[in-house]
Amino acid sequence: MPEKLTNVTLVTQFLLLGLPDNEVLQRLYATFFLLIYLEALMGNLLIITITTIDQHFQSPMYFFLKNLSLIDICYISVTVPKSIMNSLNNSHSISFVGCASQVFLVVFFAGTEFALLLVMSYDRYAAICCPLHYEAIMSRGTCVQMVTASWFSGCVYGSIHAAGTFSVHFCGPNMVHQFFCDIPALLTLACSGEQSLEYMFIIVSCCFAFVCFILMVASYVYIISTVLRIPSSQGRFKTFSTCMPHLTVVALFLFSGCIAYLGSTSKSPSSLNLFMSVLYSLLPPSLNPVIYSLRNRDMKVALGKFLGEKMIPNI
Repeated sequence: MPEKLTNVTLVTQFLLLGLPDNEVLQRLYATFFLLIYLEALMGNLLIITITTIDQHFQSPMYFFLKNLSLIDICYISVTVPKSIMNSLNNSHSISFVGCASQVFLVVFFAGTEFALLLVMSYDRYAAICCPLHYEAIMSRGTCVQMVTASWFSGCVYGSIHAAGTFSVHFCGPNMVHQFFCDIPALLTLACSGEQSLEYMFIIVSCCFAFVCFILMVASYVYIISTVLRIPSSQGRFKTFSTCMPHLTVVALFLFSGCIAYLGSTSKSPSSLNLFMSVLYSLLPPSLNPVIYSLRNRDMKVALGKFLGEKMIPNI
């Protein structure tokens, strides 16, 4: 037993080594991260403000969109500000508690967003396939319950993965080759054979996420079949256009997540690894408000009024 414990290191902090060591490059990354962060912050805050104060945006779709924007703000705020501060201070360290908190919060908000996207697909299904019963199906109480369930499921998801990841002993160096504490990168530092619990959680989570994805696909199969039965081409386009922002956001979220985790288990730093983690962490929160504002005519008009302009040009 003592021989097995000789290589176990008491880790009190981790070193985030995802970004290049070159000081000039670190400043460039910090500037890039700051610009993306401010864009995501302002875009999502605008959506939250407009959907709160404008009486035209009190339908269930915009209630869900408001929560999505709140999740995106929280999600990007977990990792990016810390990375910017580390780059500016030429520091790479993060405490053990800080790392565990990052793991929990990243998974918490990512899980909540995925659950909310599932709820939003059901909302589109109810609006298009059951228009006469839409108000009864998507009542205010039902919408609140769905959003609460999304946040709760994300919290459970984050707690399970944080507990699974930090239930291991760390035998290797405390260097994480990411710009934030990422589960696959942390598991490469764990003692051999101790990752089985978290791997089991990951497999179960992937199976559950796949079931949710199938439900999304099924809802859009019904939506498309309903849209195709609309006699006029203009009516078909107008109806399906209400789903395009949600479809785009779902595709962006799933694509960036899958691409990021294909190469995130590498034990050595690489430009591709960094690009994948940046793609997963920054792209959805920064592009979601752009997608919803540019693909929604009412939102563009409301943004124009809110910003003191007569209109926002069509793009």
